[in-house]
Amino acid sequence: MAEGRNFDLEIITPDRVFYQGQASMIEFNTTEGEIGVYKDHIPLTVIIKPGVLTITSEEDKKLAALHSGFATIMQDKVTILAEVIEWGDEIDEERAEAARQRAEERLRTNQASVDMARAEAALLRAVARIKTIKK
Repeated sequence: MAEGRNFDLEIITPDRVFYQGQASMIEFNTTEGEIGVYKDHIPLTVIIKPGVLTITSEEDKKLAALHSGFATIMQDKVTILAEVIEWGDEIDEERAEAARQRAEERLRTNQASVDMARAEAALLRAVARIKTIKK
């Protein structure tokens, strides 16, 4: 890929700069659906929905479990402010699987005492972690 096809990508969490570098494309989930971003994308601000973030560069593809936050997309730079984001090697697979099972059980019971939105969000986060490890 030509250097001119890359854009700057910065991913920041409350406790660290998670990623800073060049990318030719990124893909992630928003509250409006999945999005893929290349250089010269229209300026946009989006709210992040839990899922797998894929960073494509000339060298390779990197995957991370992206939980929540928002992204500002400019023509030559994307900034993601994430509450939580994890590389695959930072994820405990057994813990993620247990969280998935708990969330599914909460959703299955459909009890009035269960906050369904929280249970659904927990399920999405657990699934994102598992997918990040498995890919």
